[in-house]
Amino acid sequence: MTPPPLDGLRFAFGTLSVFPVRVTRWDREAARGGMLCAPLVGVVLGCASAAVGVLLLFLGGSALLAAVATVAVPAVLTRGLHLDGLADTADGLGSGKPAEDALRIMKQSDIGPFGVIALVLVLLAQVAALSQTYGDSWARGAAATVISATAARLALTLAARTGVPPARPEGLGAAVAGVVPVRGAVLAAAAVTLGAAGAGALLGSYDVVRSVLAVAAAVGTAELVLRHCTRRFGGVTGDVFGGLAETAATTALVVLSLNF
Repeated sequence: MTPPPLDGLRFAFGTLSVFPVRVTRWDREAARGGMLCAPLVGVVLGCASAAVGVLLLFLGGSALLAAVATVAVPAVLTRGLHLDGLADTADGLGSGKPAEDALRIMKQSDIGPFGVIALVLVLLAQVAALSQTYGDSWARGAAATVISATAARLALTLAARTGVPPARPEGLGAAVAGVVPVRGAVLAAAAVTLGAAGAGALLGSYDVVRSVLAVAAAVGTAELVLRHCTRRFGGVTGDVFGGLAETAATTALVVLSLNF
């Protein structure tokens, strides 16, 4: 039998990316390991995105072009999974309908006006923030890319903690809701925060503080959205997880772009 840690990695990369990983187990134990490994998926996606952005800069591309490419890479490597979740969640929240009707709206294949607005604003914010960081230096842009991608997946780990219920009895949300022990979620948050501080330290003492604040702000904002969605829908869905990831990534990038 495949060792549990490998099951978790397979689950994480198989569900959160397009990497050719076959998910061999779909039980609660594998889901627990997968959600604990979610930040590792963020590290890989962030490194891939940063590599493309930095390459364009070295080839003479502008900071804006590098930012657009950096935002495009994770969208491709996740098949737009989180962006689709963001749009569906926005449509559900914006509908103003009871939970059952809102969940039905979220399951529809089309994207409504609230979803379009959310996508446009989030993508513009991400590109603008990354353009600012790349404009400062390629290293700062690369660090912001990796930190934000990792913080985005940390938000998924925290949202899958014990006590957060699923809104539906089926789907990805139901498979991962409540699987992560609170202690494991806290340890994952501490590890990501320390990693962000280490990345910031490569750029300077000030960037250590900014990187830690970025992770804290990303997690805090995602937690507010999570609580609102839980009250509104009665729990979490796969779409809510996607919305949380994009919310956390955007928040982290905005903080990392500021020179306060």
